[in-house]
Amino acid sequence: MPQCVLGSDDVCEPQSRHGHAPDAFVEIGSLTKVLTGTALARLADDRVLGLDDPVERWVGAPRGTGITLRHLVDHTSGLPRLPPGPLDSDPYLNFTDAALRDLLTRLDEVAVAPPGGEEVYSNLGYAVLGAVLSAAAGQTFEDVVRTRVLDPLGLGDGFAVTPPAGRRLVPTGLFGRPRRLWTTNGAVLPAAGMWATPRAVDSLVQQLVVDRALGDPAGSWQRSGRLLWHDGATLNSSVFAGAFTDGGRLVVHRLHGSPERTKRVAVRYLRAARGQR
Repeated sequence: MPQCVLGSDDVCEPQSRHGHAPDAFVEIGSLTKVLTGTALARLADDRVLGLDDPVERWVGAPRGTGITLRHLVDHTSGLPRLPPGPLDSDPYLNFTDAALRDLLTRLDEVAVAPPGGEEVYSNLGYAVLGAVLSAAAGQTFEDVVRTRVLDPLGLGDGFAVTPPAGRRLVPTGLFGRPRRLWTTNGAVLPAAGMWATPRAVDSLVQQLVVDRALGDPAGSWQRSGRLLWHDGATLNSSVFAGAFTDGGRLVVHRLHGSPERTKRVAVRYLRAARGQR
């Protein structure tokens, strides 16, 4: 099974096996949310928008939903995990920008819980947040992330919506044909649609969590004590990335394997490193 492990020397030894490579572009799924959350924080720092702005200030949602940008980034908006509609083997095939615009007009009907309460992990919430960032900055989501996050970190060449030809690492079937991928370049892009090289993800973690090159880590990171982390998964790809706030980082990317197994691999490395710290 193709697997790539990168990180600091005190956490792991770099390895790429079974055809994986640290400079190949791979799907990073929900790890995209770290970019989205960081872009939000940067826009807030520049007073382009406010974390407590109501969502309807920036997009065509009904007044009085009670949903703020802080709720969206923290997964406390009350919006469901996925856009409403019939489930398909490709859950985002029909989730186009037009579908999101239509959904925004009835956002109050879509919510499954009151905003500001219990955390409900929501890809839909991050799709809405991406639309907010685009509206506030007057740019496409891809350009917002590039100008506010990637270019300042020197990582513009390591992340992409559409990877360079010949550099994608994708799962293949029995006869070597590429397997079908989920459609993640539509409205769900800010939640789960970016591609990146493991080497670029490793640098992102170091700069955002350890070096704090763009300020305090954004609210999109998951927190477990001194560990800030996020994972991501698509149909055939899974990733875990994290770092201790006082140093020590890890990135694990695998093709074909389950996200749970990828996380277990990462936890094994991190527990061993924590025991040495």
